[in-house]
Amino acid sequence: MNLQDLGLYLTDASLEGYKFECQLVPGEVEVLQVVIEGFQEIPVYISVTDTQILCITYLFSEDEVNPESKSQMTEQMLEMNIPMPLTSFASIQGRYVVFGALSINSRFEDVAHEVVTLGENSVDALSVMAEYLK
Repeated sequence: MNLQDLGLYLTDASLEGYKFECQLVPGEVEVLQVVIEGFQEIPVYISVTDTQILCITYLFSEDEVNPESKSQMTEQMLEMNIPMPLTSFASIQGRYVVFGALSINSRFEDVAHEVVTLGENSVDALSVMAEYLK
């Protein structure tokens, strides 16, 4: 999957009433930053490997978590993993994220659906996790 083509598709698309702004982020690994209208504070980052399309949203950093409630927060994250469709929690280099992975053969429409789902789930996760943050 070509991220530039995906970005052009998303920029022209409207899914479930959402519009997208896309920007390729230069770096060692090509990444497409997707901002969903209404969710500007939590962009979705898309990368492509030989085996999957990975969509990630960064929620908050380790230093934003109240130390005394960290174990409760991680327990809450584990409990939320199943009921949040297409989304899982993870920790990457001191930052908590939600992510979804798709087949490398997914259609642009499938990726757009994942981006919207991940955006909505990110908002829900931040709402639930707020009580564990400083």
